[in-house]
Amino acid sequence: MKNNENIVLEVKNLSKLFGKNKVPAFEMMKKGSDKKEVAKKLGVTVAVNDVSFQVERGKIFVLIGLSGSGKSTVVRCLNLLQKPTSGDILFEGKSILSFDKKELLEYRRHKVSMVFQSFGLMSHRNVLENVAYGLEVRGTKKAEREERAREIIQMVGLEGWEEMNISQLSGGMRQRVGIARALANDPDILLMDEPFSALDPLVRQDMQFELLSIQKKLNKTVVFITHDINEAFKLGDMVAIMKDGKIIQMDTPENMAANPVNEYVENFINSADKGQIYSVKHIMQTPSCMMRTKDGANHALKLMRDNSVSSAYVVGDKLELIGILTLDDAMKVRAGEMPMQEAIVRDILTTSEDTLISDLLAVAASAKYPIAVVDEENHLKGIVSKAAVLSSLV
Repeated sequence: MKNNENIVLEVKNLSKLFGKNKVPAFEMMKKGSDKKEVAKKLGVTVAVNDVSFQVERGKIFVLIGLSGSGKSTVVRCLNLLQKPTSGDILFEGKSILSFDKKELLEYRRHKVSMVFQSFGLMSHRNVLENVAYGLEVRGTKKAEREERAREIIQMVGLEGWEEMNISQLSGGMRQRVGIARALANDPDILLMDEPFSALDPLVRQDMQFELLSIQKKLNKTVVFITHDINEAFKLGDMVAIMKDGKIIQMDTPENMAANPVNEYVENFINSADKGQIYSVKHIMQTPSCMMRTKDGANHALKLMRDNSVSSAYVVGDKLELIGILTLDDAMKVRAGEMPMQEAIVRDILTTSEDTLISDLLAVAASAKYPIAVVDEENHLKGIVSKAAVLSSLV
């Protein structure tokens, strides 16, 4: 496990048992008994069994598993909605189990917020009042909390709906309100227990994108619970698969897909959409034909001929992407029919290395040219062809 200042949350040997005979249950588990044997002999339910993991600041950590795997119990232990039977939970290096009432209240109000599957909104309050509720409980003055609430409402795409009653909102909009309420407190950690599972597929995709956008803007640490492998791989920087209260494998989506630890994990992953696992950086290529704006048409045509292509990517002195020069337009420039600056096609599709392949399908199908891969400063990093996108899904 990593050991550095970027670790905001650490779970150590966490176990949660329900029932009276916990001590003999632990003894049975130490000797190798599974949760079914413990339940049958002692009547003790083993919800979580010796779970350990670390969550890096600003990352999305996903726990995935079938119903009864223990994932929701784990997340409820992280804010002590359920108290662990054994083990420890560290927030910024300090055990939350050692918190007194005042410290625990501070932790829950300022450091961690939770978003539930059932939304958990108050029907007698409008959107603005729901979003501002946590700040109201904290004692923030009305003008200040409403200003903060309006900022977050705008961020989640609900501007103009502040005065609407919760009953008038769709499921996706209600979940946006739930996320906004959690974010309004400006927590260090956002706990999300299957927040999108009740939504229809299209709304669910929108909410996944919204979460990634918000997380990128605010750099929040997220612990996300799901039973959907596609959702886990789309959202997670790190993914942990749970079964019978234990973590079976924990890794990045790419590494887990390439190296499943056992048949259970392999079967889980085989049901996944590969486009949700692999990103552009796995399929992009170095452009074979690049030119600078100062290069002439003759040079451009020679590059295209030598590389057997019909277009060249035009870049600046620091490899910043400017556009594409096609074979036909290069010939027009050489013939004096148009200047080079007018010949360059500047309105071209671009993407980033981290874009999921699934998110490129629609645009790749209709793209005239390979999609340019650029960084945040618009430097050309590579290209992705339509064929590369389609073949990666096979």
